[in-house]
Amino acid sequence: MMNDKEFKNDRSATGADLPEFSHKPVLLDEVLDALNLREDGMFLDGTVGGAGHSSAIASKLTTGKLIALDRDDTAIAVATERLSRFGDRAEVVKSNFADMANVCKDKGVSGLDGILLDLGVSSHQLDTPERGFSYMHDAPLDMRMDRTAPIDAAYVVNNYERSELIRIIRDYGEEKFAVKIADKICKRRAEKPIERTLELVEIIKSAFPDGGRYLKHHPAMRTFQAIRIEVNGELEIIANTVKDAVELLAPGGRLAIITFHSLEDRAVKEAFNKLAQGCTCPHDFPVCVCGNKPKVKIVSKKPIVSTPEELKINPRAHSAKLRVAEKL
Repeated sequence: MMNDKEFKNDRSATGADLPEFSHKPVLLDEVLDALNLREDGMFLDGTVGGAGHSSAIASKLTTGKLIALDRDDTAIAVATERLSRFGDRAEVVKSNFADMANVCKDKGVSGLDGILLDLGVSSHQLDTPERGFSYMHDAPLDMRMDRTAPIDAAYVVNNYERSELIRIIRDYGEEKFAVKIADKICKRRAEKPIERTLELVEIIKSAFPDGGRYLKHHPAMRTFQAIRIEVNGELEIIANTVKDAVELLAPGGRLAIITFHSLEDRAVKEAFNKLAQGCTCPHDFPVCVCGNKPKVKIVSKKPIVSTPEELKINPRAHSAKLRVAEKL
């Protein structure tokens, strides 16, 4: 789920006390190629993060423009600083990418030539302990990408019904011990609210034989992923976002989406296939009566992955997958 946008706590070039992103934009060359960049084009990066991809896109533009979105205030501040050198070729807007249609409407923008979505949580969010994303640091249970959002991880853990906890841990975490973990959480929260990340980690460990010490991954990894996905609604918005993005593209425009775990990749693949399908009539119908036409063509049947050379430089890119569709 993680991406390659890393931060370091240095001051920016302007002296502002902002985090400094260490840029390792994943699949950068592949993304630039996928978007079919041209200097007068109109592009949108729906997940700007540290502006690694956005900076590369904006550098290719002359009379074109890039609109860059993010819902994380820290990312907005850093991206605004880093993209400022491009002047009016790049504009940063605080918004969830699921609301890109309204952003474009407000800006009077239509017929985009390319849209990039780099899904999931950024490395900055994972590596900043107080954000509560990591199972390696003690922090309040938060996990919100947008810290103004009403529901955080503590609410999910302490207020969701047992059946709902089982569902999200099983479905979003693909965790086979979902029932036992949910039972342990419910038992502990009946005594007192669960408020800290490492407190939750210990509860999760207690649901595993031998505390999960023989697992290939951290025993809390899947459950933390599941709760984070629930808090931020990461999967439920993908299908509609893909549909909206395609509507915003001009014919021949490209939609490029990077995912970091199998659930995201599957959702993107299914959304692309549905838009590429066209006719939905039963196979035994002699003629089409539904009238549906394909809206996109899938550029690459298999997802594009990082090269061995990139993985040596950026190990966090090992799970990244890029899928690309072109509007017909």
